[in-house]
Amino acid sequence: MTIRDSNGAELTDGDSVTLIKDLKVKGTSETIKRGTLVKNIRLNGRDGEIECNTKQVKGLVLKTEFVKKA
Repeated sequence: MTIRDSNGAELTDGDSVTLIKDLKVKGTSETIKRGTLVKNIRLNGRDGEIECNTKQVKGLVLKTEFVKKA
């Protein structure tokens, strides 16, 4: 199974991605801003989802429709 970003580029473990939309994080009052660089992503085996850590939130799961490969 291949995981692709919003532009259709293939993502692999360890890639860096950039957010293309401001995202509110469930369970917190944090908002991750558009343009935030997220390094060292992990593929979790579910189609359309990646796991990552940001400075604000650890253990974050993002939908690939909101990221582009950096």
